[in-house]
Amino acid sequence: MMRPSCSTWVPVLVLLGVWTSSAQECGRPPLQSRIVGGYDASDGHWPWQVDIQDSLGHICGGTLISDSWVLSAAHCFPKPDVTSDYTIYAGRQRINGWNQNESSHKISQVLVPLGYTDPQFGKDIALVRLLTPVVWSDYIQPVCLPSSDVQFPSGTQCVITGWGNIRDGVSLQGVGTLQQVEVPIIDQSSCQQMFQVQPREDVTIINDMICAGFQEGGKDSCQGDSGGPLVCQMSGGVWVQAGIVSFGLGCAQPNRPGVYSRVSAFSDFIQGDINGLKLYGSAAQNSAGWFSVFIRTIVALILGHLLR
Repeated sequence: MMRPSCSTWVPVLVLLGVWTSSAQECGRPPLQSRIVGGYDASDGHWPWQVDIQDSLGHICGGTLISDSWVLSAAHCFPKPDVTSDYTIYAGRQRINGWNQNESSHKISQVLVPLGYTDPQFGKDIALVRLLTPVVWSDYIQPVCLPSSDVQFPSGTQCVITGWGNIRDGVSLQGVGTLQQVEVPIIDQSSCQQMFQVQPREDVTIINDMICAGFQEGGKDSCQGDSGGPLVCQMSGGVWVQAGIVSFGLGCAQPNRPGVYSRVSAFSDFIQGDINGLKLYGSAAQNSAGWFSVFIRTIVALILGHLLR
């Protein structure tokens, strides 16, 4: 049997490089287990979650969307030009305990949409540039962001994560393990109708907002969860961020679901400031999937021919 020469292996190695090289894959936590609503999350379960702190401690959550950028809420940064007070922790699980897998990062820039004034008027989104990039690991991974054509139908089961209050006025106790809770998406008209039941404050659900929760209450995001993610698992098991924790009236009250910034409404804003960031969308994902299958098939055929 003839063995392939060194010159024969060169194109094989090149093809293997094409086969295996790719950008960091988003939305696939290596260590994720099953979802249990309203309980502690396991280490590495939500590896895109970050803790945003100022000089007084925890203020908001956020998500890694690349090695140098975090997605959060505009209201978390009342003075976006003042960046020196903030520290972002990636790979963190316990807000009051030791975290062996975490890294800390100062920030160099905060970008918010022109015209943002208040969460209830929309545009409650912030792009935060890290001064030093994160290093990817099983505990530090990016989430996928949706393109403008991605829909999250009413009833879709999604997950909120954060270190916020466990109910109105009651902070997370003990070591403060990251919390997770499963909630359904609520369509815009139904959400608006809920807020009109015994109205205590005029709330208008506009197109750059998305609601999630239960009409009867009981499960919700709360103070301290701001800026954190509402993520939904799509086909193929990929987790995509549908919303950013924005505002609510109280926490987990009947007819008061959580209101989130609709991430898909800001695809132009996000891609306009972060060069090369790929968004999750049906057409793009299908194209990438077919291309990946094509490349793997070609490599397999060539390897089979050369190794005869």
